[in-house]
Amino acid sequence: MTKQTKRKLAWITGASSGIGEATARRLAAQGWIVAVSARSEDKLQELAKNFAPVDGGGSLHAYPVDVTDPEAVRNIVEKIEAELGVIDLALLNAGTYLRDRAENFKAETFRKTYEVNVFGVANALECILPKMIARKGGQIAVVSSVAGYRGLPYSLAYGSSKAALINMCEALAAECKAHKVKVQVVCPGFVKTPLTDKNDFPMPMLMDVDDAAEKLVQGLNSNQFEITFPWLFAFLTKFLGWI
Repeated sequence: MTKQTKRKLAWITGASSGIGEATARRLAAQGWIVAVSARSEDKLQELAKNFAPVDGGGSLHAYPVDVTDPEAVRNIVEKIEAELGVIDLALLNAGTYLRDRAENFKAETFRKTYEVNVFGVANALECILPKMIARKGGQIAVVSSVAGYRGLPYSLAYGSSKAALINMCEALAAECKAHKVKVQVVCPGFVKTPLTDKNDFPMPMLMDVDDAAEKLVQGLNSNQFEITFPWLFAFLTKFLGWI
């Protein structure tokens, strides 16, 4: 995205680390005003404090929130718009991964995973969608995963939650087009983040987080519905599903 003549406002959830943090830095460096949210207030404050804008650069502002708390999400959206202005872009990135498999199948793992990955997104959408539809403009990008393309081992709850987000975004994109609200879904492969650092299994085509953020921002600035990277890994995962 090029530098803005009129500063636009982005709200990013799950922004205390990983892709969310790297994307927040990149957007702010390109002139955006960026409101960053996550549960960790200390990390958000450090992120905002240590951001050094260049000439014409934007700014970072910490707005801690637990996305699983609907009332808290509603309050933080109202606070952001009261203090910074209208949210032009919502990047809904907050997510969690709890490793599971058939041998230790537990419904509680699904409840915890869906509470963050699905209902956390739904809580944010309930607040921002009506505003964007009313003013006939805005952009929403929901971070899913290539794990949502097909069932993968150790990813019973996580993969199915990400598949739910893809399906939801497909429906939302079709409906929101008439309201001039752009809806996109982001499907990363393996990206080196604190979340993937916990994995003890091979992660093909593991991407650097800054490279992933660059691809994400390029996708946000495009008209494509699905933003995926690395493209070869995404293609192979889809191809396996097809056959």
